[in-house]
Amino acid sequence: MSKSIPIQEILLNQLHIPAKLLTSYTSYGLDEKDVIVILQLFRYLKEGNDFPTPYEIASNLTIDEKESANILRKLIQKNFLSIKQQKNEHNQLSEAYSMDPLWESLYLNTEEPEVQAEGTIFILFEQEFGRPLSPFEIETINAWLDEDEISPSLIKAGLRESVLMGKLNFKYIDRILRDWKKKGIHSVEQAREASKNFHDRQVIKKDTTKKRDTSFYYNWLEGED
Repeated sequence: MSKSIPIQEILLNQLHIPAKLLTSYTSYGLDEKDVIVILQLFRYLKEGNDFPTPYEIASNLTIDEKESANILRKLIQKNFLSIKQQKNEHNQLSEAYSMDPLWESLYLNTEEPEVQAEGTIFILFEQEFGRPLSPFEIETINAWLDEDEISPSLIKAGLRESVLMGKLNFKYIDRILRDWKKKGIHSVEQAREASKNFHDRQVIKKDTTKKRDTSFYYNWLEGED
């Protein structure tokens, strides 16, 4: 005698997949591994797990935890996935994935996606830091680009300024960029001049009697667009 399965249980155990994701993902620079990670993440979100780990996602796939983390990072870099903060009933902060950027790209954008020049920023940051960026760091860069509307070239300028000052961390870079924005600096040329003036003043404070060459502080901006 065969055991019957409640129809309601079967229906509740379904995952509704947007058809456009399956028909258009290649035009968005995604491959099959990216899509299966998206689907696994979608499943976890539907089940109430707002921030599954790369290990949890990889546990149901043939990829390992490292590749799962890299794909999640790629989705955040391409602005298909975001991380938001939320409060629970005890007013405690936690992080959660949001797939809204992906759905907006699929259904609200009428134009075909283009490869964004700012994608190289993430590579440059990883080269300077000597490691992959964390999801929070990727979100910080995306916030500079999207919310603060800072140009990729100016973000690159802020990164290089922090490198030359020996203060390679996101808080310092954020402080540089916000200071430039407050002063109405929107181009690399303006940033170059501001950097030169700042370091010239520092030299004068340290030694008002001896002239010091400060060109190395701002020559990193030469030739930038």
